[in-house]
Amino acid sequence: MKTFGAAELLDCYARGVFPMADAREDEALFLIDPERRGVIPLDGFHVSHRLARTVRREPYEVRIDTAFSEVVAACAEARPGRVETWINRPIERLYAELFAIGHAHSIECWRGEDLVGGLYGVSLAGAFFGESMFSTATDASKIALVHLVARLIAGGFLLLDTQFMTEHLAQFGTQEISRAVYRRRLSRALAVEADFQRLPAATTGAAALQVISQAS
Repeated sequence: MKTFGAAELLDCYARGVFPMADAREDEALFLIDPERRGVIPLDGFHVSHRLARTVRREPYEVRIDTAFSEVVAACAEARPGRVETWINRPIERLYAELFAIGHAHSIECWRGEDLVGGLYGVSLAGAFFGESMFSTATDASKIALVHLVARLIAGGFLLLDTQFMTEHLAQFGTQEISRAVYRRRLSRALAVEADFQRLPAATTGAAALQVISQAS
């Protein structure tokens, strides 16, 4: 049987499907192809005035790709209101492989030496597929998302896929689109070259907000 590894996983994303698991301790994977898909328009990302003030204040140090495995592990942890997770150990291994070849990234919020929030996802050509986020401190995951969007805009990305529409994501201007519309947008994004690292790693909160405002 052919091994399912990083190359096969990237092929899944290029076809518009992604893997999940039923539970943390379940070793099996299955592929999801939702009829409705959540996307954040990079030219219509909404940052509330309150969040913008917080981003400018920089309560956390934002780092890029310095603790990818730790972010994935934190996203997989059970938390109040979410006792189960779809991130099992095969998924952790697969995304570690993608990170090793430059197709997965993490945005991290640090308070001193403590990782207090962040997100991770997959980059492929001009598309970024947001996988999961976590926060153990106020607004940490939101700040990470602001920095992600700025980075994608600066890098020439066309698509930010959130997979599903949630109440949490709706506040940022997330849209729910049909599978057919999603695949057309994905096709356009895969036809362009983008650079996740174009924005400096030490970009300030104010600079990230300026990039976002210029794209709106």
